[in-house]
Amino acid sequence: MDEIQVTFRSGDLTLEGLLANPGGDAPAAVVCHPHPMYGGSMFNNVVDAILAALWQLGYATLRFNFRGVGGSDGEYDGGPGEVDDAVAAMAFLLAQPGVRKSGAVMAGYSFGAMVAVSAGYERAEIARIVAVALPLAMADARIPDGASKPVLLVSGDSDSYSPVAGLRALKAKIGDSARLEIVAGTDHFFGGREAELSRVIAAALAA
Repeated sequence: MDEIQVTFRSGDLTLEGLLANPGGDAPAAVVCHPHPMYGGSMFNNVVDAILAALWQLGYATLRFNFRGVGGSDGEYDGGPGEVDDAVAAMAFLLAQPGVRKSGAVMAGYSFGAMVAVSAGYERAEIARIVAVALPLAMADARIPDGASKPVLLVSGDSDSYSPVAGLRALKAKIGDSARLEIVAGTDHFFGGREAELSRVIAAALAA
């Protein structure tokens, strides 16, 4: 799907992103990139794979650079500011013509998955969360008590940052609203397994 360059505000900052909008009452999805301190940006193979799944299902999407990354203003904030950025990205996307105001998805990869979980549970306008390679070995996921919002957890079976055992425990904590998908034969970076990742995400979202 064609993307156009956009900018939007997150508090006092101007952030850059790429918007794909097929129109016609398309559902909305924001995709958050991996850790800014380790070279993460919106130009990433896993971000591309998530987008491919969403486009297959007709979503309007916004990928963007967190504060301090690429052409986005500001500097890394350790998480809270990046959650604000994701919420601002969703508000911008939902304000676009031809974008449905209900059924929005907040998605992310690695650090971006942590951000997506925090923003997704925080905001009522976000209906569903997609967390790819949630780095549970680095930090605890902030899951509110009684959480019932649908969340898709996806990881590789050899991912030391997002261990399968930890994801299974998290799924059990969340309950029936969580779905766990494991991609065989890959680690945290999904090198060469991007198409399989896209297929798994698209199938789970369509189910």
